[in-house]
Amino acid sequence: MRRALRLLPLPLSIAICLPAMADEKPLNWGLCPVADVLPVFEEAPKADKEAAATRDQQPTDIEGNQLFGTATVPQYQGNVTLKRGDQFLGTDHLSFDTESGNYIAEGNVRYQDSSFRMVAQRAEGNQESDTHKISDIQYQLVDRRGHGGAESVDLQGAVGQMHRSTYTTCDPSQPIWKLSAPQIEVDNDEGFGTARNAVLRIGKVPVLWAPYFKFPIDDRRQTGLLYPEVGLSGRNGFDYAQPIYFNLAPNYDDTLTPRYMSKRGFMLDNEFRYLYDGGRGELQTAYLPNDKLRDKDRGQVQYEGYHNINTHWQARANLAWVSDERYMEDFSSKLIGVTTSTLQSQIGIYGTGETWTAGLMADRWQLTDYTLTEASLPYARQPRAFFTWDKPVLSWLETGVYAEAVRFTHDDVDQKIIDADGEYVRNGVVSPYFNGSRLDVKPYVTMPFAGAAWYVTPTLAYRYTGYELDRGLAQQTRRQALIDAGIDPATATPEQLLGDTSPHRSMPIVSLDAGMFFDRETEINGKSFLHTLEPRLFYLRTPYRDQSDLPIFDTRDFTFSWGQLFRDSRYTGADRQNDANQLTMALSTRFIDQDTGRERFSGSIGQILYFDDSRVTLPGQAAVVEQGKSAWIADANYAINDRWNLGATYQWDPKLKREDLASVRARYLMSNDGIVNLTYRYRVNPGASANASKADRTLLEQADLSFLYPINERWSLVGRYYYSIADKEPLEIIGGVQWDSCCLAVRALARRYVRNREGEMNNSFQIEFVLKGLSSIGQNTDRTLRRAILGYYRDDLYLVPPSNTGAARDDYDPNQIP
Repeated sequence: MRRALRLLPLPLSIAICLPAMADEKPLNWGLCPVADVLPVFEEAPKADKEAAATRDQQPTDIEGNQLFGTATVPQYQGNVTLKRGDQFLGTDHLSFDTESGNYIAEGNVRYQDSSFRMVAQRAEGNQESDTHKISDIQYQLVDRRGHGGAESVDLQGAVGQMHRSTYTTCDPSQPIWKLSAPQIEVDNDEGFGTARNAVLRIGKVPVLWAPYFKFPIDDRRQTGLLYPEVGLSGRNGFDYAQPIYFNLAPNYDDTLTPRYMSKRGFMLDNEFRYLYDGGRGELQTAYLPNDKLRDKDRGQVQYEGYHNINTHWQARANLAWVSDERYMEDFSSKLIGVTTSTLQSQIGIYGTGETWTAGLMADRWQLTDYTLTEASLPYARQPRAFFTWDKPVLSWLETGVYAEAVRFTHDDVDQKIIDADGEYVRNGVVSPYFNGSRLDVKPYVTMPFAGAAWYVTPTLAYRYTGYELDRGLAQQTRRQALIDAGIDPATATPEQLLGDTSPHRSMPIVSLDAGMFFDRETEINGKSFLHTLEPRLFYLRTPYRDQSDLPIFDTRDFTFSWGQLFRDSRYTGADRQNDANQLTMALSTRFIDQDTGRERFSGSIGQILYFDDSRVTLPGQAAVVEQGKSAWIADANYAINDRWNLGATYQWDPKLKREDLASVRARYLMSNDGIVNLTYRYRVNPGASANASKADRTLLEQADLSFLYPINERWSLVGRYYYSIADKEPLEIIGGVQWDSCCLAVRALARRYVRNREGEMNNSFQIEFVLKGLSSIGQNTDRTLRRAILGYYRDDLYLVPPSNTGAARDDYDPNQIP
């Protein structure tokens, strides 16, 4: 028998309020039984998200074995079902008063929709007043894992109460953890719930008790406590942080985090975020009054944000400050722009179009290494403007320009000495720094000719660089030029020491880049491969210009590498443009699996042939790049199979008959998501003489072993041993164990690592309990392991890393090949 009426309003989102703080990390449910806690109701319609979205506009169909009673109070008996859209309600007996709106559902009450499934003994209430009481409930989430129960639920419209409710993601046969509360009040309109005397138990042991806490039950944010972080380290002692979240408005919020460190005291962190149609921003601050280890107040401030002015222009800022030079060493930080010794602040306006980019910005640097002086800081650019333009004129003709104007400034340097305790203190001796401005313009024309298997790209560029310098800087530059020329400044004439306050340099740059692509099909051990051979030639011609009167603001040598073979300058900035008459010869080859498209082997080798000496150098570098051959650069990668991958990079100097760089990489992927990485790195000190000992020649020599080794499906070991062979000391040691189950994971790590440039070590211990489907308690061990073990998350192996991890640099690179 059928009758159409409105389905019983059961706003059972109240039943899933406990898992509303679900963890956002990808979770592994592989250890959980496949069977549902509550079996699927066969009479229910198939779960359908589209039907769920339109359920309010659809009628309700009622069926039952018997219909009796009166027209005013019909009663349905035996296999009673109500269906509307994706919703289903089943019961043994249903009576409904059409005049008063009262209803009673008794016996084997079952409810299901696309996200939720429930059984109960009894449901009663009133349709008109929207009041309901449901007794003896067991529920299961359908669209994500989680289940629990409640003694009863009382609903009054959008507001309701759960009595003696529970939630867990564990299998009922193994309830490793369970969250329970005698009373939970929920407001669906406001989107939050309030739990009283909630207890989290692991096994039968209560580990967390909250007399009162407020939490969201949907995507709307709510003010309340977040889960704490707990740790232990040699520098901070016992470390406890308790985040408090404030939902101030739909488009901005704040997180206040009191943090207690037993060896330092109380610290207060704060994070304020805002978002609007045209941009977003984030302000982070921290304050530690009277650090007990340093006996002073300490803190940090960072702001990062942007504003979209229009479709072409954006304003960006990344501002950072720390209270002292040891702050970064002592505290973990999310400050952007951090290197080993400096902290950058930057603000500017940047634009981009189809054929152009431009920007106007300023930056400043702060020292974050107490062993150095401000002399090690880069020059600040205050301000800096740049413009690039590139336009294809014809299919074979392209023209463009790089242009930059900068005012370089630097604070005077207060020198340091080492006191009796080994600390670096200022001695009051101030060395003045002088400033200057630079204009760099590089127009170019290039002709990219190409065919299906070849390309030839001639490029003609002209570079002009001019300066306006303080008199003191011009004199300093002149003195260094005399020293490099072998002249004692004490014996120089006044004219020789005067220096030019408006030096400049201009020169043409000619390059020719050409390459070919050969391929053939071949077969190795019965497998079909596409074999490629890719020769490449790059000729560069730049005349010599004496640049000894040009200061050094932001320029240094590039580290010699594969990419350097095809650049038109071996310097990073505009203060030097090397002279060149050279030819790069390079050859690459690849073997591509025809069945899978995967590159099984790739190899490249290249070298620069210098036809003339390259005489341009940086101050203090007496040596020139002599006529002859550069070091050979070779790189190879071999995927032996789907599990083993080998890689190597090697540089060999034929003149000095020595290796300048060697790197060997090996990776083994286990079938159960385990991984082993082994790396060896060696690099020679480029400033060492040919007769220097190996210890003096070595810039670094390191070995790095990291692994994730699953012992079985539940237990796994993690570790890293990062060792400096040159210093005969470890750089980082990590050892840990992981235990996993259906609903709980535990990670415990011991870590010993170098914490500063002087090689001082720090010890720490981290433990984290991951309550799957709820949240985690403890320190973020996942972040530590993901950084230390490449492939700890297998997907990380297939991600392209960012070009840098510090402050976002601009797109201006005048030394690249146009």
